[in-house]
Amino acid sequence: MEPMDIVGKAKEDASLPKATMTKIIKEMLPPDVRVARDTQDLIIECCVEFINLISSESNEVCNREDKRTIAPEHVLKALDVLGFRGYIEEVYAAYEQHRLETVDTIRTGKWTNAAEMTEEEALAEQQRMFAEARARMNGGGAVPKQSDSEAMPGQD
Repeated sequence: MEPMDIVGKAKEDASLPKATMTKIIKEMLPPDVRVARDTQDLIIECCVEFINLISSESNEVCNREDKRTIAPEHVLKALDVLGFRGYIEEVYAAYEQHRLETVDTIRTGKWTNAAEMTEEEALAEQQRMFAEARARMNGGGAVPKQSDSEAMPGQD
């Protein structure tokens, strides 16, 4: 019988993107260090197991507080309960940085203008964002944002 995780799926169903994980592993090591493929696979499996452990404990913390949604505070408490106190400060700092970046994105109007856009403007913005994402995935830089006059010809 296969080991099961808390949602009833086989643990083998849960994984992390190998290319991304390999990139992270390589970035953490000096350039002259090589990592065997089976070692990379082992590190990835450890990461998956760590995520399962933190998620499960966060869920238990959440349930003990009679909450239905796991909040960042539950994750931080799970780290403490599981003996990872040394990581709490760094995890909290990363969370705060993410929160600030998210708020900055919303404040710059990147998302708030959607309700004010015409259908054509929204479609043009969507196409620009797709092109930008494709360029990043293909190793290129960001696609320069079109000015309003370039995006909507004849709308000067």
